[in-house]
Amino acid sequence: MKYIVRILLPACFAISVAGCGKTEKEKDYARYVNPFVGTDYVGNTYPGATVPFGMVQLSPDNGLPGWNRIPGYYYKDSTIAGFSHTHLSGTGAGELYDISFMPVTKPWKEAAAPLGIHSKFSHDNETASAGYYKVHLDDYGIDVELTATERCGIQRYTFPEAEASVFLNLAKAMNWDATVDSRIEQIDSVTVCGYRYSTGWVEDQRVYFVSRFSRPFKSMTIDTVPVYNDGKRSGTGYVARFDYTTREGDTLVIRTALSRTGIEGAVKNLAAEAPAGGFDHYRKAAYDTWNRELSKIEITTPDTSVMRTFYTALYHTMLAPTIESDVDGSYFGADKEIHRDTTMTTYGTFSLWDTYRAAHPLLTYLCPDRVNDMVKSFLNHYDQYGRLPVWNFYGNESDMMIGYHSVPVIVDAYLKGIGDFDADKALEACVATANIDDYRGIGLYKKYGYIPYNLEKESLSKTIEYSYDDWCIAQLAKCLQKYDTASVFAARSYNYRNLFNPANGFLQPRDDKGRFQPGFEPRAYTEHITESNAWQYLFAAQHDILWFLEKIGRDGVLAKLDTLFASEVGPEEELPIFSTGMIGQYAHGNEPSHHVAYIYNYFGESWKTQDYVTRIMYGMYNDTPSGLCGNEDCGQMSAWYVFSALGFYPMNPALQHYEMGAPIVKRAEIHLANGKTFVVNAPEASRENRFVQGVIYNGKPYRKMHITHGQIMSGGSVKFEMGPEPVR
Repeated sequence: MKYIVRILLPACFAISVAGCGKTEKEKDYARYVNPFVGTDYVGNTYPGATVPFGMVQLSPDNGLPGWNRIPGYYYKDSTIAGFSHTHLSGTGAGELYDISFMPVTKPWKEAAAPLGIHSKFSHDNETASAGYYKVHLDDYGIDVELTATERCGIQRYTFPEAEASVFLNLAKAMNWDATVDSRIEQIDSVTVCGYRYSTGWVEDQRVYFVSRFSRPFKSMTIDTVPVYNDGKRSGTGYVARFDYTTREGDTLVIRTALSRTGIEGAVKNLAAEAPAGGFDHYRKAAYDTWNRELSKIEITTPDTSVMRTFYTALYHTMLAPTIESDVDGSYFGADKEIHRDTTMTTYGTFSLWDTYRAAHPLLTYLCPDRVNDMVKSFLNHYDQYGRLPVWNFYGNESDMMIGYHSVPVIVDAYLKGIGDFDADKALEACVATANIDDYRGIGLYKKYGYIPYNLEKESLSKTIEYSYDDWCIAQLAKCLQKYDTASVFAARSYNYRNLFNPANGFLQPRDDKGRFQPGFEPRAYTEHITESNAWQYLFAAQHDILWFLEKIGRDGVLAKLDTLFASEVGPEEELPIFSTGMIGQYAHGNEPSHHVAYIYNYFGESWKTQDYVTRIMYGMYNDTPSGLCGNEDCGQMSAWYVFSALGFYPMNPALQHYEMGAPIVKRAEIHLANGKTFVVNAPEASRENRFVQGVIYNGKPYRKMHITHGQIMSGGSVKFEMGPEPVR
C-alpha cells in the first residue's frame, strides 16, 4: 500500500445554551494541574499529554503488567518501555497502549517480554503539566517530551552524541491488550504509516496511523513476528527501527496522527492538526486549550493544595469521553462500517455506570455542545447496534457493568434544553433498550417485578439500576406527551421496592418463588450485588429516596445512615479491590456510594451531609500522586469533587435538583454557555468552618437545601455562611 502524504428540572422547558466558547476572563488556571495525581495508589490515571476529550493520550508505559499498571504507568515503577498514543483514564481495564515509540542509544537495554527494550528513569527528572510530559531516560541520556492535539501526538527527543535509534513497536501488548495484526510501511525518508489491530476488553480494535519525522532517518529496519490468538495465527506483529547518528543536543520531532477509519483518515488528521511547525507551538496550543476550558470555573481559595486538587479534578473530568471521528466527520461505527457525518463530532469511551452520576451532568455546564454530540453518538450507536451503549469505545461495546445508563444522560440533556438531537428518536432508543428481554435479565425484571437471584447474577443491583433508568424514561416520555409510555415506565421504576425486606430494612435478593435469600449478610460482597454490598446499595434508587419514610420512618432512615457510616471494617475482613475510601460501609472509591452522604438533606440533618462531604474532600483527595482513593473512572471520581467543592451535587442526575453540601472554596464563578455567570460565595469556608450556618440566594435568605438547574442557568449568586459548629 502506498499513500501520498500532503503536509498542509423534571419539568419540560428549554434553556438556550451555546457551545464551548472562550470565557471573558482568561487566567492561568492550567498551571494548577498535576497529571501525576492518581498515578499512585488506586487512581489508575496516566500522566501523559492530551487535550480535552482528545483521541490521543500520549503517555509513558512502564512495560510491566498488573492491576496497579492498568493505565500503563505506575508511579512506584522505575522503568519506561515506550510512549504509546492511547490510554484509558482510571477504568480498571488494562487496554490500548497503541502505536508505541521508544528512543534509545547503543547498546540498548532489553529484558524478557513483556518489558522488552526499556530504560530506567527518576521522578527527579520527570515533569508533567496540562498537555505536556517530559522525562529523562537515564540509560540513554535522552530527554523525551510529549504533547498533543485532538488527533495527533507530538514527541520531541533530545539526544546525546551517539548511535541512536527509535523503535516503533506494534507487536507490544500488555495486560488485557493483545495484538491481532499490524503493518508498518515507509512512504518516504521521513514518513511511515500503518495500523494495529488488537483485542482484549473489546474485540476488533483498529487504529491507523501516519508518522512524520522532522529529520530523515539514516536507515529503517523492519522485524516481524507471527501473532497467534487462541492457538491460530491471526496476523503479524511489526517492529520498525529508525537509525540516526546524533550529536549532543540534536533533536528529533515525530508527529503522529491516529484514525479509526483508515490510513487516509490519519493523513487528513495530520494535515489538519499537525502539518508542520516546531514542538513548542503544539505544546503552547495544548496548554492554551486547557486553560480556556479550565477557566470556565474560576475559584478563589488561599489553600494552594485545594487549588491544585480542584483544577486537576476538573482536568480529569475532560479526559473522557474521547473523540472517535476524523476531522472530516468519518468514524468507525458499531456496525463495523465507516460512516461520515460532517455536522457533529462522534464520541466514544463512555463509562456510563460511573459517569452518569456526576461527570456527564458537569459537562452540561462546561460544554453543552459536546453533550449534544455525545447524545447523537448514542443514537447512532442505537441505529447501528440495536441498543444504546453501556460501555463502548473504538466502535465496540464492552458490556462492562450494568444498567442502561445512556438513558439518564439523554434525559438530563433534554430536560436542560441542550442541543438539537431528535427527542422522539431518543425516547424510541431508550424504550427499545429497556425492552430487550434476553439482555441481562430484563425479561425477568419485567415478568417478576425484580430479577430473581437464582436466575441471573447481580440481580439486586440490576433491579435497582433498571428501576432508576426506567424513572428517567418516564420523565422523558411525560415531557414528550407520550403518556402511555410514561405510565408503563413510571410503574417499572418502583420495581426495586419488591426487594425490600421489612424484617431487616434492607433491599435483599429474592428468588423466583419470592423467597428472600437465606443467610443474608448486608456486609457481604456476593455475586448478587455489583462491586458492592447491601449497605452500599440500600439507597441506590436515587429517584425514590423518600419512599423509605413510609417503610421505616425518619428515625429508621437516619439510624440506617448513621450505622452505614459507623460500621467500621474489621481487621479480619478482606475487602475487594474496588472497596476503597471507606468510612464504615460507605465506599467512596466506588460509584454506588457517591450520592449517599447527601441523603441526610432529605431527612433534616443536613449538618451530617456537610460533615461527611468535607471529610471526604479533605481526607480522600489531594494534589499528590496518591491523591485519589479509588479508580478515576473516566472523570466520575473527580466530578464528585468538583461539584462538592462548589457546595452542591446532582444526587439524582435527571431531577435538575442539586443537593447542597458544604463548599470548601471561598468563591467560585461558573461561566455558563448562555453568557451568564453563577457565583458561589463562602468567605468563611475552611477546614474548620465546614458547617453551613445559613444560605443567601440573590441577596435573600434561602431555606431550601437544594438549588435547581434553572437557578444556576439564570446566573446570580448563592452565599454560604460557614462556621465550626453544626446547625442542628
